[in-house]
Amino acid sequence: MIDDNAAYTALKSRDSRFDGVFFVGVTSTGIYCRPICPVKVPKRENCLFFESAGAAEKAAFRPCLRCRPELAPGHAPVDHAHRLADLIMLRMDEGVADEGAGLEEIAAQFDLSSRQLRRIVQQELGVSPIEFIQTRRLLLAKQLLTDTQLPVIEIAFASGFSSLRRFNDAFSRHYRMPPTRLRKEAVTHPGRVHAADTSTLQLSYRPPYDWQSMLKFLAARTILEVEFVADGTYSRTVRLGDHTGWIKVSNAPAKNALQVEFTHSLTPVLPALLGRLRHMFDLAARPDIIAAHLQQDATLKKSVMGNPGLRVPGAFDGFELAVRAILGQQITVQAATKIACRYAEAFGEKIETPFPELTRLTPHAHSVSRASLDEIAGLGIIRTRAACILALANVFHSGTLKLDPGAHPETAIAQLVSLPGIGPWTAHYIAMRALRWPDAFPKEDIAVRNNLGGVTAKKAEEMSQAWRPWRSYAMMHVWNSPAKNCQQTLASGVR
Repeated sequence: MIDDNAAYTALKSRDSRFDGVFFVGVTSTGIYCRPICPVKVPKRENCLFFESAGAAEKAAFRPCLRCRPELAPGHAPVDHAHRLADLIMLRMDEGVADEGAGLEEIAAQFDLSSRQLRRIVQQELGVSPIEFIQTRRLLLAKQLLTDTQLPVIEIAFASGFSSLRRFNDAFSRHYRMPPTRLRKEAVTHPGRVHAADTSTLQLSYRPPYDWQSMLKFLAARTILEVEFVADGTYSRTVRLGDHTGWIKVSNAPAKNALQVEFTHSLTPVLPALLGRLRHMFDLAARPDIIAAHLQQDATLKKSVMGNPGLRVPGAFDGFELAVRAILGQQITVQAATKIACRYAEAFGEKIETPFPELTRLTPHAHSVSRASLDEIAGLGIIRTRAACILALANVFHSGTLKLDPGAHPETAIAQLVSLPGIGPWTAHYIAMRALRWPDAFPKEDIAVRNNLGGVTAKKAEEMSQAWRPWRSYAMMHVWNSPAKNCQQTLASGVR
């Protein structure tokens, strides 16, 4: 349970990642809510925080009729529109959400009729599901038309349209011009289109963004042949479903965006690709809110002010990150990276790219699950750790374990810790990066404890309470801060 001040900070941010972590009782109304309730945020002095809905009701609070905390998280009526919108986007990314059967399928998953689905989405989003899907498709198509040289017919299908005729009709009605005219206008602007085999798009972020720290973190953990960092860019091979290719990501600070170069072989899965990159590079973070909270603590103030826009690196592939975390147990980052490279060479498939540094795809859970314990241990991985990787591959391949952004952190952490050889440090590290959990804190981390003055794990946990609910970001600052700086701050006696 996070402390009251941290809980109120999370309440004000309405960050959905804290839904289900705590509940707030409002003394002036006698009602308790979830942290994502759409009502006006109450005053701090009127808030009491509880670990469960049952605890709030025991304290004589009654449930809010809008966010339905007794059903939370995920099953109250207020959730449907958000969950349905997410599911619609997911189905669109997968190319399933057409104008007919796709919506019926989505509605059935929520035990709703298609009519109920349309009413909920219309009420919450102000548009019908079809209009919502159409807008997403057209925005992506518009960006592809102006920023790439992809043929119009490929853009139509990549954006989710079932035919070129439907694409032309929708585009003309929405933008009052045919897509070919926008393409002709884009060509008149030098530098906006790129080579025939690849295209480049932009992913926006809220400034500031500490790109150099992001690259430094990723560079120290690159898996040879799968990814590399050079000349201010991050590059890697990609496999999404049956589609393979490569990407290159660089920063465009003047535009407050990252530039993503991708091979046209990934065009059919472009929305899914962009979604993964948004999570990996933490583009949805609010650096203003996070920094304002963390710099209140004297231990972090110098680092927060000196490293504005520091992000928490995510994971492009949850299974890849989990294996990397297991390999990093009780050894240095450099040693773990060497073993990860041998592991990728043994189980990753070869791929051809223009770059000698990118020649292999990251190992697939299915391939690893078919390996023997001796094959994994033969890579220089101790047998207990090899057994852990094999167990992880089996539960991941079976679908029992989900390591995607948005997965409930406590559930995933409990599942991870139940596997042989995974302890709290590894589970929290995976939650921090793969699940995008903003309040993860692997208190056993030796670098964190050293930089905090050689404290015990228990003491580190105590100190971290002031950083909640953004302890994942605090971890990055502590990792970046030399031990002497933190010790000098602690010695001052100011907190």
